[in-house]
Amino acid sequence: MANIIRIATRQSPLALWQANAVKDRLEALHQNLEVTLVPMTTKGDQLLDSPLARIGGKGLFIKELEVAMLEDRADIAVHSMKDVPAAMPDGFSLGPILSRESPYDAFVSNRFAHLNDLPNDAVVGTCSLRRGSQILKHKPSVTIHNLRGNVNTRLAKLDAGEFDAIILAESGLERLGFGDRVRHAIDRTISLPAVGQGAIGIELRANDTAVAEWVQPLACEITTMAVLTERAMNRTLNGGCQAPIAGYATIDQQQITLTGRVLTPDGKTLLEESGQSALNPTDAVTLGHTIGQQLLDKGADAILSELGIQTDNT
Repeated sequence: MANIIRIATRQSPLALWQANAVKDRLEALHQNLEVTLVPMTTKGDQLLDSPLARIGGKGLFIKELEVAMLEDRADIAVHSMKDVPAAMPDGFSLGPILSRESPYDAFVSNRFAHLNDLPNDAVVGTCSLRRGSQILKHKPSVTIHNLRGNVNTRLAKLDAGEFDAIILAESGLERLGFGDRVRHAIDRTISLPAVGQGAIGIELRANDTAVAEWVQPLACEITTMAVLTERAMNRTLNGGCQAPIAGYATIDQQQITLTGRVLTPDGKTLLEESGQSALNPTDAVTLGHTIGQQLLDKGADAILSELGIQTDNT
């Protein structure tokens, strides 16, 4: 009898691409393993009329997948790491994080070649407070409009003339074969990536050691250390995936560098902290907590409190 792993996944094209990528890699690694997909529609996919920050954040995309795992209809879930809440819920654990692809935000437009080319009255589409606030910091005269839906839907709205430009994750566009729609990757000094952006992670039932052994070979050590450092910062800030929080860690030889930001939604206030640590898991996670606390001490607690996010400093 074959060993079977069932992957809970959203039915969006990007989620299915990611789940299939994990399926293909697992089956290539383990000849005696059969991997199947369990597609489902989540509440986050159904509630498309409201900004994510108002209706509960990216956790809405994950809950139903977790219920399927608890009810033994699935064994693992595959996520974009930028969608995974800072703290894992009881009964679940974060498994391997795969090698990171582009972490950057992409500028997509049919009329303008560069973000800097946008006119003062341009309308820019994004559902992310982080992206919107950073764009407003750089181009305060533009208007940010909420843009929900899967990648294909967002591109269709751009093509229909509803927006002058939209901001999407470069990695998502590349995975779906839309790399030619990217006018340019936005420099991280302008739009610092989201925590975990560009990386795919696997969620497991806690203490499910048998499944954990099957999937562990997919882990990328360097990406894992970088993303866990970013997530440590986000946990300290008690940040949800839709808070105006950015965090990106880079690794060079034996050092990890983390830059974190917290902004007001209008982009008028931007707080930033950076730091380095030795390249080991303990120091790296400590670095994440340190950068988060420095941002709180700088005033991030007041910004986040205004958005209904309570931290240990508030």
